[in-house]
Amino acid sequence: MTSTSFKLLAGAAFGAAALASPTQAQRNFDEVEIRIERIAPGIAVLYGAGGNIGVSYGEDGTILIDDQYAPLTGKIETAVAELGAEPVSFLINTHWHGDHTGGNENLGKKGATIFAQDNVRVRLAEGRPEADRPIPPAAKEALPVVTYGQGVTMHLNGDTVDVMFLGGGHTDGDSVVFWREDNVVHMGDLYFKIPGYPFIDIRSGGNVINAMNTLDAVIRMIDDETKVIPGHGPMSNKAELVAYRAMIGDAVERVRALKDGGATSEEAVAAQPLAGFDRGEGFISADSFVAAIYASL
Repeated sequence: MTSTSFKLLAGAAFGAAALASPTQAQRNFDEVEIRIERIAPGIAVLYGAGGNIGVSYGEDGTILIDDQYAPLTGKIETAVAELGAEPVSFLINTHWHGDHTGGNENLGKKGATIFAQDNVRVRLAEGRPEADRPIPPAAKEALPVVTYGQGVTMHLNGDTVDVMFLGGGHTDGDSVVFWREDNVVHMGDLYFKIPGYPFIDIRSGGNVINAMNTLDAVIRMIDDETKVIPGHGPMSNKAELVAYRAMIGDAVERVRALKDGGATSEEAVAAQPLAGFDRGEGFISADSFVAAIYASL
């Protein structure tokens, strides 16, 4: 790998370290407000700082999908109570990054049962001590106690909730959560509805081909009425998810053509194959996405 491409991927990895870090001392979480959006009977989304939180609640208990950062746990619990829901009984981690798992320890200590794909527990337990911004191993209470290879189905609150690992792609442990009866899907960070490009965390086992395959599987599963919760950004739908998948496919083919033509990763980045995509500026730049695609291929 050339030095430029390494720096691009290292920069993305540094960003991943920031997301995965359980402590975010540089941020003022006192100013964060948790906003509630009810999207179906007994299902809501909480927006704050970090990944979007899904909430499923009713007479059988409360399921939380992701939990943002540790300092926000109290505010998240208050928002759950405002929904008329019981305290969190079950917590599902869509992947291991800290903006989705930072509250694990707090909720685990209060008795929440944590679910995640096998690789999520491994990565949380190992941490990333060698990173530019080291990530220590997670506390015992923060670790998933129920793990799965392909998935698990929960029967709660009048709904059938499928928690599925379809091959990952953002990392090697991404889960998608689908409420069958209410036709809602939580995508985790397999879907970013924000400016910038998709984040393929190569260092955490992410791969753009796996991401496309996972998106394809979800698209086949849902319909035009499905309510789609992205990992970041406002609520979405199938048409927008299809467009997102098409954008990734276009980007991959452009980079593949350069690589098949003999271009190095550095040369592929320099060729600016994504010029004209009009994604705006965000967490992941066009250059970093090209480098991640090249590494995936």
